[in-house]
Amino acid sequence: MAETAAAPKNVKFIITRQDAPESSPYTEEFELAYRPGMNVISALMEIQRNPVNASGDSTVPICWDSNCLEEVCGACSMVINGKPRQACAALIDNLEQPVRIEPMKTFPVVRDLVIDRSRMFNALKRVKAWIPIDGTYDLGPGPRMAEKKRQWAYELSKCMTCGVCLEACPNVNEKTNFIGPAAISQVRLFNAHPTGEMNADDRLEALMEDGGIDGCGNSQNCVRACPKGIPLTTSIAEINKQTTKHMFKRWLGV
Repeated sequence: MAETAAAPKNVKFIITRQDAPESSPYTEEFELAYRPGMNVISALMEIQRNPVNASGDSTVPICWDSNCLEEVCGACSMVINGKPRQACAALIDNLEQPVRIEPMKTFPVVRDLVIDRSRMFNALKRVKAWIPIDGTYDLGPGPRMAEKKRQWAYELSKCMTCGVCLEACPNVNEKTNFIGPAAISQVRLFNAHPTGEMNADDRLEALMEDGGIDGCGNSQNCVRACPKGIPLTTSIAEINKQTTKHMFKRWLGV
């Protein structure tokens, strides 16, 4: 008796869309043929090539951000089945069906899954998350960083400004101006740098202002959500200690 051919497997997607920043969000369903190794980004690309929804109606192609497709750039952050994560690393085989895709709610929606990350980048500007050397002159080799310090500093440097930690944090929303865990961790990174430490006090002062480190509620959602496994809560605890020391020194005029 001839074997009966297996029925083709389809994957269903429910995608939250929004036509413009001031428009109301709505959902649209899509159904695609399953392919081994398929991830959310490849599914979105397939829908973009053939924008037909599950009802068979032609629709407008979906907009989203992506770049490296290797979980390095952080551009493709979105909420997948209720969890903020990178779409390039979200394999269909590991996702519950139907796959629900939404934009991150912490940031304003530009269109569909595209969001405005200005809140996060402005926070990095606020804490001067950079090394203030412009490269105009050859200053020779910089001071060496102790290997023990370099090892944990490297872990903090893995931040790809994806915004997932801000989306997971209950204290980052439209009703607060909390700076968020990403910027706090970057303060620890740059204050530990032999050259960056010259601006350590400025960074700590920025975190002592309204919306700074005191806005953290210690939910620890950020460290669980971080796709790079960055020890964000360790950084927050360390910076909390540093800002407290800085406050006492300021009071004592040291």
